[in-house]
Amino acid sequence: MTDFRRLTGIFMAAMGMILSAPQAFAQQPDRGDEPGLIADDGYQLDPEWQKQVVYFRTTEAPGTIIVSTAERHLYLVQPGGRAIRYGIGVGRDGFQWQGLVTITNKKEWPDWTPPAEMIQRQPYLPRFMAGGPGNPLGARAMYLGTTVYRIHGTNRPDTIGTKVSSGCFRLVNNDVADLYDRVPVGTKVIIRQKPEL
Repeated sequence: MTDFRRLTGIFMAAMGMILSAPQAFAQQPDRGDEPGLIADDGYQLDPEWQKQVVYFRTTEAPGTIIVSTAERHLYLVQPGGRAIRYGIGVGRDGFQWQGLVTITNKKEWPDWTPPAEMIQRQPYLPRFMAGGPGNPLGARAMYLGTTVYRIHGTNRPDTIGTKVSSGCFRLVNNDVADLYDRVPVGTKVIIRQKPEL
């Protein structure tokens, strides 16, 4: 009888672990934002996501930013049919958007106050975080219109080329600093979900 009780207890404990496993996995933090993590500045991006000058056909004026969420690239239009292309991380499925906005503000090492909707989805996030190397907004931020979205740096360079954000566009810190220095407040930003034919 004792062996039967022991086997029953082991079976019940095993079932409890099996049934609680999906819930434990569901409660894992979103790996896209890791407050406090210091960016690995030695991280080597895949050539696809490295900053480069490319041929780029557009009728938009030089200085315009065009974000292609489908390609996960940001283009800064240059004269002569060229653009500076940066690899970016974009919004995960359900958080991608499109539109026409302007850069309304720029900040170096910006503070971060996650919106209420983001905290609801990710309750482990801090309610405020001062700017600095461990801040998920990275080294620079350019605020897009009256939205809560930004073009910003990241402390997770391994997320460039992925769909992981809550709608913002992230670049590695060196690239966002380069873009920041090239564009003023008032810059036109076009966000496209599908590539143009």
